[in-house]
Amino acid sequence: MTIRVLVVDDQAIVRDGLVTVLSLMPDLEVVGEAADGVAAVAAVDRDLPDVVLMDLRMPDVDGPTATAQITAAHPQVAVLVLTTYADDESIVTALRAGARGYLTKDAGRAEIATAIRAVASGQSTFDATVGARLVAQLAGGAVPTPEAPVGLRTRFPDLTPRESDVLERIAEGRSNPEIAAELFLTVPTVKSYVNQVFTKLGVRSRAEAVALVLRS
Repeated sequence: MTIRVLVVDDQAIVRDGLVTVLSLMPDLEVVGEAADGVAAVAAVDRDLPDVVLMDLRMPDVDGPTATAQITAAHPQVAVLVLTTYADDESIVTALRAGARGYLTKDAGRAEIATAIRAVASGQSTFDATVGARLVAQLAGGAVPTPEAPVGLRTRFPDLTPRESDVLERIAEGRSNPEIAAELFLTVPTVKSYVNQVFTKLGVRSRAEAVALVLRS
């Protein structure tokens, strides 16, 4: 049986890489690709893939919204999230929208292919980081999700609580791997948050961010 896959990601280079990798698998067939949620929903309506490999953060219509629309209209289509983000909010939002699996972009091609086969057969699948967070939540919240300091939330209201968490640790001199370990995130996710913080604060480096925190 050939599994028909739709690849959804707003970055062309990521889509191209995924299409190339998946095309090497004899039991997988890429039937289309989309750069945002609107195009993804339209492609599912048109091509009826077995699995949608879905990014989360995209312009116009994001991954969770597209996932909810797809699973409502085509419950037989499995959505497998492939994203940079592994924080609790992103995971829970995607699963509530109807995603059947969740991987981070640290996953290798074999892991992605295995996950596609799993969700196509009706199973749920999560990578190790995501699985650990879900188990911890079910066990009573063993994985902490620290609240951002009230001071930072007040001084920088444009930042999300998680971005404030990251900024606090930048100001304390933590490296990205250290921040990732403390907040139970992947290093690529932390890098993404750091970039978002820099953009929102209008700074270009950690030194400028720390200086801004000390001045404010």
